[in-house]
Amino acid sequence: MKDFEIIEGRRSINFFEPGMKISEETLIKLVDLANLTPSSLNLQPWELIIVQSEKNKKILRECAFGQPKVEDASAVFIVVANPNAPEENIGRVLDNWVDLGNMTRDQVETTKQMCFNLYTTDPKSETRKIFAVKNASFFAMSIMLAARFLGLETHPMDGFNAEEIKKNFSIPGDRLIPVVISVGYLKKDVKLNPRAFRRSMNEFCTFV
Repeated sequence: MKDFEIIEGRRSINFFEPGMKISEETLIKLVDLANLTPSSLNLQPWELIIVQSEKNKKILRECAFGQPKVEDASAVFIVVANPNAPEENIGRVLDNWVDLGNMTRDQVETTKQMCFNLYTTDPKSETRKIFAVKNASFFAMSIMLAARFLGLETHPMDGFNAEEIKKNFSIPGDRLIPVVISVGYLKKDVKLNPRAFRRSMNEFCTFV
């Protein structure tokens, strides 16, 4: 598949072929590709729950207002944003940058202080929540493009009760859930309608 076709051919699919499994090898490759997503200071504030069992997809469907594609899809990815990523990951990130020669050991504390000046020392702050959701959303888009590259289809969903998902899937209360993504194969004999309305570039793009 050509690069442009991955983007141009991506659609939000409502009709998945029930019962089709995604191989473990494909799932691992998908996540590995998505994990190359850039993030601010390389802090990678995302976590991922991959729901595959029929039992858990049924539970998740109830949390997603009964949407059939939650159960029909081969797997459903719950993308979780972690506001605590600066505390959890900054040490490893900076150590790695030193090992790679991207900075000296003398620069570590200054860079660490810059991180907390930028994102505050309060994981509960609005700044932290925006940071986590923004970067986890980059990760979510990478999931969808990687899935398309691997011959899978996806549908990102915003229609769900985040608190119910947290309760049913043991997600800590301080996490945020920016999106849930159904992943699988297009149902046989389904013909997609032409792509829906898109604004023209001159409506939203300004050159200065």
